Amino acid sequence: MKIATFNVNNVNKRLPSLLAWLRSSKPDVVCLQELKAAQTAFPEAPLRKAGYSAAWVGQKTWNGVAILAKRSEIVVTRRRLPGDAHDDQSRYIEAAVDGLLVACVYAPNGNPQPGPKFDYKLAWLKRLNAHAAKLIKSGAPTVIAGDFNVVPTPFDIYPTKSWDKDALVQPEGRAAFARLLKKGWTDALREIHPDEPMYTFWSYWRNRYERDAGLRIDHLLLSPTLLPRLKNAGVDRPVRGQVDPSDHAPAWITLG
Repeated sequence: MKIATFNVNNVNKRLPSLLAWLRSSKPDVVCLQELKAAQTAFPEAPLRKAGYSAAWVGQKTWNGVAILAKRSEIVVTRRRLPGDAHDDQSRYIEAAVDGLLVACVYAPNGNPQPGPKFDYKLAWLKRLNAHAAKLIKSGAPTVIAGDFNVVPTPFDIYPTKSWDKDALVQPEGRAAFARLLKKGWTDALREIHPDEPMYTFWSYWRNRYERDAGLRIDHLLLSPTLLPRLKNAGVDRPVRGQVDPSDHAPAWITLG
């Protein structure tokens, strides 16, 4: 079983490349982030034609998350991250798919920091930690996948000081991510590739993709009950090098 996560950075604009990647990579389950599409504007029909059912939470202009499944029913269990009834940003969807619980996350970026956007990011990650603890307690085999907007360690970013003030590398966000791992979640990409950076994001600026000046901010976390099934993991880096690409590349795992 192959599960992937991809910040598509506008699902309608990138639809041709998304469909091409689905054909070549053949994932069974996909978590998409940053749809930048209203609920009624999501391209359900072409994805269905490509063999994928979908569940999504759209938002006009910004945000938006979706779960795609090939030959499997998607039973949505949540469309919002618990903990703040006033949070109306579309950043979380959770569903049962083929015997697994799959949570798709698009954490806040947090820039500029310090400030209210960074405060919102930390509060959101705190809520994610609280809910993730309940998912582990449930014993359900679970994947939390998506764009966490956190570079977990200095090893997960190219050698530079240019990002030092950015919200993606601040100690508070890194600590929130570390708490997830301490509670029992496994960072699947790092589990399989302990000695490779495995970047998933390259800014559009200054030829950073061509220079491989990347960051690892897209993650797939496995619950303890699912970890024994982990067989492989990787990043489809060439997708970032295509014409008019997202600034992210898909990351994926395979389960036995």
